[in-house]
Amino acid sequence: MANDDIFILGIHMTKFGKHPELDTIDLAAEAAMGALKDGGVTMRDMGVLAAGNLMAAAAGIGQQLQKQIGQTGIPVYNVANACATGATALRTAIMAVKAGETDMGLAVGVEKLAGAGLLSGGTKKEEGKTWTPHGRYGSVAPVDGRIGTETMPGVFAQVGMEYLHDHPYDGEPFQLFARISEKNHAHSTLNPKAAYQKKMTLEQIMGDIMIAFPNTRPMCSANCDGAAAAVVVSGERLKSLSKEQQKRAVKVRASILTSDPWQEACQILPDVNTLTRMAAEQAYEQAGVGPEDLDLVELHDCFATAELVHYDNLMLCKPGDAVSLFESGATWRDGKMPVNVSGGLESKGHPIAATGIANVWEIATHLRGEAGDRQIEGAKVGLAHVIGLGSACGVHILEKPAA
Repeated sequence: MANDDIFILGIHMTKFGKHPELDTIDLAAEAAMGALKDGGVTMRDMGVLAAGNLMAAAAGIGQQLQKQIGQTGIPVYNVANACATGATALRTAIMAVKAGETDMGLAVGVEKLAGAGLLSGGTKKEEGKTWTPHGRYGSVAPVDGRIGTETMPGVFAQVGMEYLHDHPYDGEPFQLFARISEKNHAHSTLNPKAAYQKKMTLEQIMGDIMIAFPNTRPMCSANCDGAAAAVVVSGERLKSLSKEQQKRAVKVRASILTSDPWQEACQILPDVNTLTRMAAEQAYEQAGVGPEDLDLVELHDCFATAELVHYDNLMLCKPGDAVSLFESGATWRDGKMPVNVSGGLESKGHPIAATGIANVWEIATHLRGEAGDRQIEGAKVGLAHVIGLGSACGVHILEKPAA
């Protein structure tokens, strides 16, 4: 029997940063066992395991993890879906519970990325002036160095500048994006699990190493080690658990995953906007809420430029009004629409496959009233968002546990 109500029963994230003494499985096990403990359950209660890892996508991370935390014969789904890997793992567990195949499942996302630097990707342009068709598409040439760039810092630098071109801004773009980074670094000082907990001045941010204009190093996500995990449970099974477990269970109002729709331009340049707006629209409809009902948002600020455009994509403002929203102070922790109270990817860190669940952990922690000094008082509804080029976008809307 299908289950309409799904809850996060337990959730945990490791401290993000450098963990040379732990391998990928150690980190995943720490997160998984933490989530099980937080939910007051064990591996014997799990009916499905969804394990996300991008850097070793073919390694069977889920089966390796089982050997460390418990092999019970349950189905394992190994997930790799760009920066949306963790959100995809969570959605996989949610779908299994929602379909009625099991009443409880575990999702894990883990990555070892400390020392990896800025993951650029892309392909080197061919030598010479004549291009010869080749590869899967035959008629599509590598774009790097020809009509733009496929490196992540460059792509998202263009995304931000394109937004300001389409929605003219009278101020200085470099300083605008640096101020977004200043906000997130300030927020990080209240998050003990963040990889970097350091407040930075505007001058420090703008004066640091330029990676891809207008993003300097502090305006880029920090690739690091980390893991996060969540236990999901059906509403029916939750009723059989203790009052304490029920009190802390966070309702999943919406779980959405999208990819790019076809459009002429997407065959050439990445579009991070369309699939994000699609995911947001579907999530609001599924949850039965609107942007105005959100008390906080964790969005995918892989670069400072990305945060600005996602204000608009997630409909936190009127179309074209992202700059006005930010300049109003609304997205600061004490504003009317707090965004990235965790410090965001720029400070909290970005162990790719862990990020999707870590963003959900941040929202759930506030909804439970357990966020300590950075707590958003009275938080009842929150949204977690991730996007990975390739492309995939995950949006989850969560609701405060019932009293």
